[in-house]
Amino acid sequence: MYSPNEHPHTDPRAENNLQPFFVLHKASKSSESTAISPGRPTKRRLDSSPKVSLNNENVKMEAFQCVWSKIESKIKDVLRSINADVFDEIGQWVRESFNEICSCRGPVDPSKSSLPYPFVHNGGLVKKLFTGLVFTKNIETVDDILTFAELGLNLKSRGCYVANISSLDFSTKNGIGGCLRAFLRQLLMVDIEAADVSLLASWYSDHGKYEKPVVVIIEDMERCSGALLSDFINMLSEWSVKIPIILIAGVATSADAPRNVLTTRALQYLSTSIFSLKCPAERLDAIIEAVLVKNCAGFSVGHKVATFLRNYFLRQDGTVTSFVRALKMAIIQQLSIEPLSFVLKLLVDEGDSKRSWYEDLANLPEELIKHSFELPSYRKYSVNRNNHVELNAMSLGHGLSEMQRLQELWRSRLMCLYEAGRYHKVALLDLYLEALDPELYNSRLSNQGCDSAKDRSLLSNNDKLFKLQKAEVTNQVIRKIRDLPAAKLSQLLKSWERLTKGTMEVHEKIMELQSQMVSEDVKSHKAELTDISKRHINRRCLNVEKDACTSNDKAVTLAGQMIRDTMQPIECIPFHELICFKDVDNLQSALAGDPRRRIQIDLLNFYKLLKCGCCSSSGGTLSPSMHDTSIMYTLAQEHGDLINLHDWFQSFKASISSSGKKGLKKLASPKKRKENTSSQNNSDALLQARFCRAVMELQITGLLRMPSKRRPDCVQRVAFGV
Repeated sequence: MYSPNEHPHTDPRAENNLQPFFVLHKASKSSESTAISPGRPTKRRLDSSPKVSLNNENVKMEAFQCVWSKIESKIKDVLRSINADVFDEIGQWVRESFNEICSCRGPVDPSKSSLPYPFVHNGGLVKKLFTGLVFTKNIETVDDILTFAELGLNLKSRGCYVANISSLDFSTKNGIGGCLRAFLRQLLMVDIEAADVSLLASWYSDHGKYEKPVVVIIEDMERCSGALLSDFINMLSEWSVKIPIILIAGVATSADAPRNVLTTRALQYLSTSIFSLKCPAERLDAIIEAVLVKNCAGFSVGHKVATFLRNYFLRQDGTVTSFVRALKMAIIQQLSIEPLSFVLKLLVDEGDSKRSWYEDLANLPEELIKHSFELPSYRKYSVNRNNHVELNAMSLGHGLSEMQRLQELWRSRLMCLYEAGRYHKVALLDLYLEALDPELYNSRLSNQGCDSAKDRSLLSNNDKLFKLQKAEVTNQVIRKIRDLPAAKLSQLLKSWERLTKGTMEVHEKIMELQSQMVSEDVKSHKAELTDISKRHINRRCLNVEKDACTSNDKAVTLAGQMIRDTMQPIECIPFHELICFKDVDNLQSALAGDPRRRIQIDLLNFYKLLKCGCCSSSGGTLSPSMHDTSIMYTLAQEHGDLINLHDWFQSFKASISSSGKKGLKKLASPKKRKENTSSQNNSDALLQARFCRAVMELQITGLLRMPSKRRPDCVQRVAFGV
């Protein structure tokens, strides 16, 4: 273990540049012995992919970057598209407001550009400030920052000058000058000491920018200081025509928010329009559909993890950012726990380049192939099916392909249910949680012992079936299909036809049901054209109509068959451990965080991180090759609340000097006694320096409290136990 013996000369200002420190370890002898001599010829090994082992961090890091970059880009696209309609509406309103300002503005006089109150044709719009209130429906502003940043980019693409001002700029600490500086800095692109709106007026007139409006975006009006925001609005209103300024403010509660924040004078200058963004639940549904249901990157989560993600989203006040952070942590946990989880990169590559992954799987070592067939899901599958296949890369590839096929079926059936639930505003998240539940799937399998007579009358058994499964949302969607009118049912069947193109059996049943609906419409149309006087209907024909199933009933039956036969959750598919994360306890602890406990574990088990052979073979006993901080913390475990510095140093010195005791007898030569004395003094000084540095590191990490005036010879332990 390398311990620094020399302290390089540093810049006196470097003490303020806090940077992380790194623990360095000597290279093992094996790596030194395998070094290639300069004159020795070497053969270049074919390296189609790096040598993969059970703990290959480079491959996993590459897989994480590939998977998360695709998920992150998909989430950004989803959020951008879900707000596209509102952004278009806001852009149209900005253009109309700007045209109205230009219509009342008189001829531009450059000599008076730095003065407010310009000459206008219509005095009614003087000092009026067009204001758009955007209802974000968020309690926290984390999502609003990203939303208004996208809105600013959207308006810039439409030819507007945009300045995004945070609610923190409208604090009493900054004053009105801080608000103006933050506003002018984004438009003038220079730092301004004396902020004045006349500078903006000169900039706007000098460069001939009269064809573009100036849009000011305030992320959260309700978090601003009311007095400062009122003064800011009063100041902008004086220049509202000469500089066509349009204000956009985010509001989280209601339309009465401006009255609660602004003064009466500022309110009379506002000409407001109202816009509404999608609620957090709708944004979350869109993300779940794009990332987890449609499986854009191959990654999936288990039922318990999905339930935790939903609850975590609700506990974090419905912020989409918190859900995305939890999802990212789940991917990290999956890649760190499962050795073969880097196959996620193969799924992404296959989806992008449409190439087979069999060649990549063939390059895997035998230990990884063997590990994949020892997974609990495959063992259960092989026992139930009594199949004996050859355990090789080809069989693993077939298993992954089958998992993808089953997931595609599950995905299409879930979207069919969601299309039916759209008419009654059923959330995709609720259907998604029930579709992931393996217990519901197992209960469906146990209820498949129906005879053919019961299968023919599946309509009468659907309610009982789903009631036994406790699938409340699914049962609700199935029942609501009966109540759909003919026009909506026809639209639903068209969407089912589009979603089930890959499965011929279900697709043909949907086509048959559609043709039946068309024939029923033709018959009803012909019946209306018959003579009204012919009201006597044959009783036999009436009984036949009663016995016949309506189109709605057949749609309910078809939906029940699709759910029962092909909706197999990911946790019930062999090899699902490779791409599906299920460890909710690890995810919860990672999100909650316990850095002090993590530091203690790393200090005690440092050899696992450094992969040190000499320290791990010591069996937990102190070794001079250990890092100084690890030695100090291990010795601290022998003390109570207070640690005597002298005793602690003596123990540290004994641990460090244990390797040099054998060589002390050889230093008995009287000629070198003086040199040995000086070298001993240097060694003691070095040990004291190393001791002090280790104590400081333990204090920085929060495990120690430095000596007080009452007990200058002792330090206090802060953390106990692991």
